[in-house]
Amino acid sequence: MSEQSRLTRFAWLSIAAALVTIALKFGAFVLTGSVGLLSDALESLVNLAAAVMALAMLTIAIRPPDEEHAYGHSKAEYFASSFEGALILLAAASIAYSSVVRLLHPQPVRDPLLGIAISAVATVVNLGVATMLLRAGRRSRSIALEADANHLMTDVWTSVGVMVGVGAVAATGWNWLDPVIALVVALNVVRIGVGLMRRSALGLLDTAIPEEDRAAVMRILNAYAAEGAEYHALRTRQAGMRRFVSVHVLVPGEWTVQRGHELLERMEEEIRRDVPDATVFTHLEPLEDPVSFEDVRLERPRGEAGGTDAAVRDARPARPEGMA
Repeated sequence: MSEQSRLTRFAWLSIAAALVTIALKFGAFVLTGSVGLLSDALESLVNLAAAVMALAMLTIAIRPPDEEHAYGHSKAEYFASSFEGALILLAAASIAYSSVVRLLHPQPVRDPLLGIAISAVATVVNLGVATMLLRAGRRSRSIALEADANHLMTDVWTSVGVMVGVGAVAATGWNWLDPVIALVVALNVVRIGVGLMRRSALGLLDTAIPEEDRAAVMRILNAYAAEGAEYHALRTRQAGMRRFVSVHVLVPGEWTVQRGHELLERMEEEIRRDVPDATVFTHLEPLEDPVSFEDVRLERPRGEAGGTDAAVRDARPARPEGMA
Protein backbone atom coordinates (compact mmCIF):
# COMPACT_ATOMS: atom_id res chain seq x y z
CA MET A 1 0.00 0.00 0.00
CA SER A 2 1.37 3.45 -0.95
CA GLU A 3 2.02 6.19 1.61
CA GLN A 4 -0.78 8.26 0.10
CA SER A 5 -3.25 5.39 0.47
CA ARG A 6 -2.29 5.03 4.14
CA LEU A 7 -3.28 8.65 4.70
CA THR A 8 -6.91 7.84 4.00
CA ARG A 9 -6.82 5.40 6.92
CA PHE A 10 -5.85 8.26 9.21
CA ALA A 11 -8.78 10.26 7.84
CA TRP A 12 -11.10 7.39 8.77
CA LEU A 13 -9.56 7.39 12.25
CA SER A 14 -10.32 11.11 12.54
CA ILE A 15 -13.96 10.48 11.58
CA ALA A 16 -14.30 7.78 14.23
CA ALA A 17 -12.74 10.05 16.87
CA ALA A 18 -15.09 12.88 15.93
CA LEU A 19 -18.17 10.66 16.35
CA VAL A 20 -17.00 9.52 19.78
CA THR A 21 -16.21 13.03 21.02
CA ILE A 22 -19.49 14.46 19.68
CA ALA A 23 -21.45 11.89 21.69
CA LEU A 24 -19.41 12.56 24.83
CA LYS A 25 -19.44 16.35 24.64
CA PHE A 26 -23.13 16.73 23.82
CA GLY A 27 -23.84 14.34 26.67
CA ALA A 28 -21.81 16.59 28.97
CA PHE A 29 -23.77 19.63 27.75
CA VAL A 30 -27.14 17.96 28.31
CA LEU A 31 -26.14 16.99 31.84
CA THR A 32 -24.72 20.38 32.82
CA GLY A 33 -26.42 22.97 30.61
CA SER A 34 -23.02 24.70 30.24
CA VAL A 35 -22.76 26.90 27.17
CA GLY A 36 -19.00 26.41 27.37
CA LEU A 37 -19.44 22.66 26.96
CA LEU A 38 -21.94 23.36 24.18
CA SER A 39 -19.32 25.42 22.33
CA ASP A 40 -16.89 22.53 22.69
CA ALA A 41 -19.48 20.10 21.31
CA LEU A 42 -20.21 22.36 18.34
CA GLU A 43 -16.53 22.43 17.46
CA SER A 44 -16.55 18.63 17.45
CA LEU A 45 -19.29 18.77 14.80
CA VAL A 46 -16.88 20.83 12.73
CA ASN A 47 -14.23 18.18 13.35
CA LEU A 48 -16.54 15.55 11.85
CA ALA A 49 -17.36 17.61 8.76
CA ALA A 50 -13.68 18.45 8.29
CA ALA A 51 -12.62 14.81 8.64
CA VAL A 52 -15.17 13.72 6.03
CA MET A 53 -13.95 16.44 3.67
CA ALA A 54 -10.32 15.48 4.30
CA LEU A 55 -11.12 11.86 3.44
CA ALA A 56 -12.85 12.88 0.22
CA MET A 57 -10.01 15.17 -0.91
CA LEU A 58 -7.27 12.71 0.07
CA THR A 59 -9.05 10.07 -2.00
CA ILE A 60 -8.89 12.44 -4.98
CA ALA A 61 -5.33 13.61 -4.26
CA ILE A 62 -3.85 10.09 -4.47
CA ARG A 63 -5.21 9.49 -7.96
CA PRO A 64 -2.47 9.18 -10.60
CA PRO A 65 -2.09 11.83 -13.34
CA ASP A 66 -4.40 11.49 -16.33
CA GLU A 67 -5.02 13.23 -19.65
CA GLU A 68 -6.91 16.13 -18.09
CA HIS A 69 -4.70 16.42 -14.98
CA ALA A 70 -1.18 15.81 -16.23
CA TYR A 71 0.35 17.17 -13.01
CA GLY A 72 -1.75 14.96 -10.74
CA HIS A 73 -4.55 15.78 -8.31
CA SER A 74 -2.59 16.69 -5.19
CA LYS A 75 -4.00 20.23 -4.98
CA ALA A 76 -7.32 18.71 -3.92
CA GLU A 77 -5.94 18.76 -0.37
CA TYR A 78 -6.13 22.56 -0.29
CA PHE A 79 -9.88 22.39 -0.81
CA ALA A 80 -10.15 20.22 2.29
CA SER A 81 -8.22 22.65 4.47
CA SER A 82 -10.02 25.73 3.13
CA PHE A 83 -13.39 24.00 3.66
CA GLU A 84 -12.36 23.19 7.22
CA GLY A 85 -11.36 26.81 7.78
CA ALA A 86 -14.78 28.01 6.62
CA LEU A 87 -16.56 25.51 8.89
CA ILE A 88 -14.44 26.62 11.83
CA LEU A 89 -15.50 30.24 11.29
CA LEU A 90 -19.14 29.12 11.13
CA ALA A 91 -18.73 27.24 14.39
CA ALA A 92 -17.14 30.31 15.98
CA ALA A 93 -20.16 32.40 15.01
CA SER A 94 -22.52 29.83 16.57
CA ILE A 95 -20.46 29.71 19.75
CA ALA A 96 -20.40 33.50 20.01
CA TYR A 97 -24.17 33.75 19.51
CA SER A 98 -24.89 31.14 22.18
CA SER A 99 -22.47 32.86 24.54
CA VAL A 100 -24.04 36.29 24.16
CA VAL A 101 -27.53 34.87 24.77
CA ARG A 102 -26.33 33.08 27.90
CA LEU A 103 -24.43 36.18 29.07
CA LEU A 104 -27.65 38.22 28.85
CA HIS A 105 -29.62 35.46 30.57
CA PRO A 106 -27.24 33.63 32.96
CA GLN A 107 -28.16 30.14 34.09
CA PRO A 108 -26.51 27.91 36.69
CA VAL A 109 -24.33 25.00 35.61
CA ARG A 110 -25.68 21.58 36.73
CA ASP A 111 -23.46 18.68 37.79
CA PRO A 112 -20.23 20.45 36.78
CA LEU A 113 -17.90 17.69 37.99
CA LEU A 114 -19.69 15.04 35.90
CA GLY A 115 -19.56 17.31 32.86
CA ILE A 116 -15.84 17.92 33.36
CA ALA A 117 -15.16 14.19 33.71
CA ILE A 118 -16.99 13.34 30.46
CA SER A 119 -15.28 16.18 28.60
CA ALA A 120 -11.90 15.00 29.90
CA VAL A 121 -12.45 11.57 28.32
CA ALA A 122 -13.26 13.22 24.97
CA THR A 123 -10.16 15.40 25.29
CA VAL A 124 -7.90 12.39 25.80
CA VAL A 125 -9.37 10.77 22.66
CA ASN A 126 -8.74 13.94 20.63
CA LEU A 127 -5.19 14.29 21.96
CA GLY A 128 -4.25 10.75 20.98
CA VAL A 129 -5.72 11.00 17.48
CA ALA A 130 -4.31 14.51 16.87
CA THR A 131 -0.80 13.33 17.74
CA MET A 132 -1.05 10.43 15.28
CA LEU A 133 -2.46 12.60 12.49
CA LEU A 134 0.17 15.31 12.99
CA ARG A 135 3.03 12.82 12.72
CA ALA A 136 1.56 11.22 9.61
CA GLY A 137 0.77 14.59 8.00
CA ARG A 138 4.26 15.99 8.56
CA ARG A 139 5.93 12.79 7.41
CA SER A 140 3.92 12.79 4.18
CA ARG A 141 3.63 16.60 3.83
CA SER A 142 -0.17 16.32 3.64
CA ILE A 143 -1.78 19.70 4.35
CA ALA A 144 -5.23 18.09 4.64
CA LEU A 145 -4.06 15.73 7.37
CA GLU A 146 -2.00 18.42 9.11
CA ALA A 147 -4.98 20.79 9.10
CA ASP A 148 -7.17 18.11 10.63
CA ALA A 149 -4.54 17.34 13.26
CA ASN A 150 -3.98 21.00 14.16
CA HIS A 151 -7.72 21.51 14.48
CA LEU A 152 -8.01 18.52 16.79
CA MET A 153 -5.10 19.80 18.87
CA THR A 154 -6.81 23.19 19.09
CA ASP A 155 -9.94 21.38 20.19
CA VAL A 156 -7.89 19.80 22.97
CA TRP A 157 -6.81 23.18 24.33
CA THR A 158 -10.32 24.54 23.85
CA SER A 159 -11.69 21.68 25.93
CA VAL A 160 -9.12 22.31 28.64
CA GLY A 161 -10.16 25.98 28.76
CA VAL A 162 -13.85 25.08 28.93
CA MET A 163 -13.27 22.58 31.71
CA VAL A 164 -11.35 25.22 33.67
CA GLY A 165 -14.23 27.65 33.13
CA VAL A 166 -16.88 25.17 34.28
CA GLY A 167 -14.75 24.35 37.30
CA ALA A 168 -14.41 28.05 38.11
CA VAL A 169 -18.19 28.49 37.93
CA ALA A 170 -18.67 25.56 40.30
CA ALA A 171 -16.08 26.95 42.71
CA THR A 172 -17.22 30.61 42.70
CA GLY A 173 -20.86 30.48 41.73
CA TRP A 174 -20.24 33.19 39.12
CA ASN A 175 -22.46 31.96 36.30
CA TRP A 176 -21.28 34.70 33.93
CA LEU A 177 -17.86 33.01 33.74
CA ASP A 178 -19.32 30.20 31.61
CA PRO A 179 -20.37 32.34 28.59
CA VAL A 180 -17.25 34.53 28.92
CA ILE A 181 -15.03 31.43 28.61
CA ALA A 182 -17.09 30.35 25.59
CA LEU A 183 -16.48 33.75 23.94
CA VAL A 184 -12.73 33.34 24.45
CA VAL A 185 -13.04 29.91 22.84
CA ALA A 186 -14.84 31.48 19.86
CA LEU A 187 -12.00 33.99 19.35
CA ASN A 188 -9.43 31.20 19.39
CA VAL A 189 -11.48 29.20 16.90
CA VAL A 190 -11.56 32.24 14.57
CA ARG A 191 -7.77 32.48 14.72
CA ILE A 192 -7.37 28.83 13.73
CA GLY A 193 -9.93 29.12 10.92
CA VAL A 194 -8.28 32.19 9.39
CA GLY A 195 -4.87 30.51 9.59
CA LEU A 196 -6.09 27.41 7.77
CA MET A 197 -7.75 29.43 5.01
CA ARG A 198 -4.62 31.54 4.56
CA ARG A 199 -2.42 28.47 4.20
CA SER A 200 -4.83 26.94 1.71
CA ALA A 201 -4.84 30.13 -0.36
CA LEU A 202 -1.04 30.15 -0.47
CA GLY A 203 -1.05 26.58 -1.72
CA LEU A 204 -3.53 27.37 -4.48
CA LEU A 205 -1.29 30.30 -5.49
CA ASP A 206 1.63 27.93 -6.18
CA THR A 207 3.82 28.89 -3.24
CA ALA A 208 7.49 27.87 -3.50
CA ILE A 209 8.71 24.76 -1.73
CA PRO A 210 10.18 25.25 1.78
CA GLU A 211 13.46 27.15 2.09
CA GLU A 212 15.45 24.09 3.22
CA ASP A 213 14.34 22.17 0.12
CA ARG A 214 15.23 25.06 -2.18
CA ALA A 215 18.65 25.21 -0.52
CA ALA A 216 19.11 21.48 -1.16
CA VAL A 217 18.28 21.94 -4.86
CA MET A 218 20.72 24.86 -5.20
CA ARG A 219 23.46 22.89 -3.42
CA ILE A 220 23.09 20.07 -5.93
CA LEU A 221 23.09 22.41 -8.92
CA ASN A 222 26.09 24.40 -7.67
CA ALA A 223 28.09 21.17 -7.29
CA TYR A 224 28.05 20.72 -11.07
CA ALA A 225 29.92 23.97 -11.72
CA ALA A 226 33.18 21.98 -11.70
CA GLU A 227 31.91 20.08 -14.75
CA GLY A 228 31.26 23.31 -16.64
CA ALA A 229 27.51 23.52 -16.01
CA GLU A 230 25.64 26.60 -14.80
CA TYR A 231 21.95 27.21 -14.21
CA HIS A 232 19.25 29.89 -14.04
CA ALA A 233 15.46 30.26 -14.03
CA LEU A 234 15.13 27.99 -11.01
CA ARG A 235 11.45 27.87 -10.09
CA THR A 236 9.64 25.71 -7.55
CA ARG A 237 6.09 25.18 -6.35
CA GLN A 238 4.24 22.74 -4.15
CA ALA A 239 0.84 21.15 -4.53
CA GLY A 240 -0.13 19.17 -1.46
CA MET A 241 2.32 16.29 -1.13
CA ARG A 242 3.87 16.87 -4.55
CA ARG A 243 6.76 19.31 -5.21
CA PHE A 244 7.71 20.66 -8.64
CA VAL A 245 11.18 21.94 -9.60
CA SER A 246 12.09 23.44 -12.97
CA VAL A 247 15.50 24.80 -13.98
CA HIS A 248 17.48 25.75 -17.09
CA VAL A 249 20.95 24.19 -17.22
CA LEU A 250 23.65 25.81 -19.36
CA VAL A 251 26.58 23.75 -20.71
CA PRO A 252 29.31 24.39 -23.33
CA GLY A 253 27.84 24.36 -26.82
CA GLU A 254 30.46 21.89 -27.98
CA TRP A 255 28.98 19.16 -25.78
CA THR A 256 27.09 16.38 -27.49
CA VAL A 257 23.39 15.93 -26.79
CA GLN A 258 24.20 12.61 -25.10
CA ARG A 259 26.66 14.20 -22.66
CA GLY A 260 24.21 16.97 -21.76
CA HIS A 261 21.41 14.46 -21.32
CA GLU A 262 23.48 12.29 -18.98
CA LEU A 263 24.34 15.31 -16.83
CA LEU A 264 20.69 16.31 -16.53
CA GLU A 265 19.73 12.77 -15.59
CA ARG A 266 22.23 12.82 -12.73
CA MET A 267 21.01 16.23 -11.56
CA GLU A 268 17.37 15.17 -11.58
CA GLU A 269 18.11 11.94 -9.73
CA GLU A 270 19.98 13.79 -6.95
CA ILE A 271 17.18 16.35 -6.57
CA ARG A 272 14.55 13.62 -6.33
CA ARG A 273 16.69 11.88 -3.71
CA ASP A 274 17.07 14.96 -1.49
CA VAL A 275 13.59 16.43 -2.10
CA PRO A 276 11.09 13.56 -1.75
CA ASP A 277 7.98 13.54 -3.96
CA ALA A 278 9.59 16.03 -6.34
CA THR A 279 8.89 16.16 -10.05
CA VAL A 280 11.89 17.75 -11.81
CA PHE A 281 11.89 19.53 -15.18
CA THR A 282 15.23 20.53 -16.75
CA HIS A 283 15.97 22.46 -19.94
CA LEU A 284 19.39 22.33 -21.61
CA GLU A 285 20.91 25.47 -23.19
CA PRO A 286 24.33 26.44 -24.66
CA LEU A 287 26.45 28.74 -22.50
CA GLU A 288 27.80 30.74 -25.43
CA ASP A 289 24.45 31.82 -26.90
CA PRO A 290 23.10 35.16 -25.52
CA VAL A 291 19.57 33.94 -26.24
CA SER A 292 20.06 31.36 -23.48
CA PHE A 293 19.96 34.18 -20.94
CA GLU A 294 16.80 35.85 -22.17
CA ASP A 295 14.40 33.33 -20.66
CA VAL A 296 15.34 33.99 -17.04
CA ARG A 297 12.13 35.95 -16.58
CA LEU A 298 8.87 34.10 -16.17
CA GLU A 299 7.29 36.02 -19.06
CA ARG A 300 9.33 36.56 -22.20
CA PRO A 301 8.44 39.57 -24.40
CA ARG A 302 6.95 38.68 -27.75
CA GLY A 303 9.51 38.42 -30.55
CA GLU A 304 12.32 37.06 -28.37
CA ALA A 305 12.05 33.46 -29.46
CA GLY A 306 15.16 31.43 -30.13
CA GLY A 307 14.55 31.41 -33.85
CA THR A 308 15.42 35.09 -34.49
CA ASP A 309 17.90 36.00 -37.24
CA ALA A 310 21.61 36.61 -36.63
CA ALA A 311 21.40 40.41 -36.96
CA VAL A 312 18.82 40.70 -34.20
CA ARG A 313 20.68 38.19 -32.05
CA ASP A 314 23.98 40.11 -32.33
CA ALA A 315 22.22 43.28 -31.18
CA ARG A 316 21.11 41.69 -27.92
CA PRO A 317 22.98 42.32 -24.65
CA ALA A 318 25.84 40.06 -23.64
CA ARG A 319 25.50 37.36 -21.05
CA PRO A 320 24.94 38.88 -17.58
CA GLU A 321 27.88 38.75 -15.20
CA GLY A 322 27.61 36.30 -12.33
CA MET A 323 24.52 34.61 -13.74
CA ALA A 324 23.92 31.29 -11.97
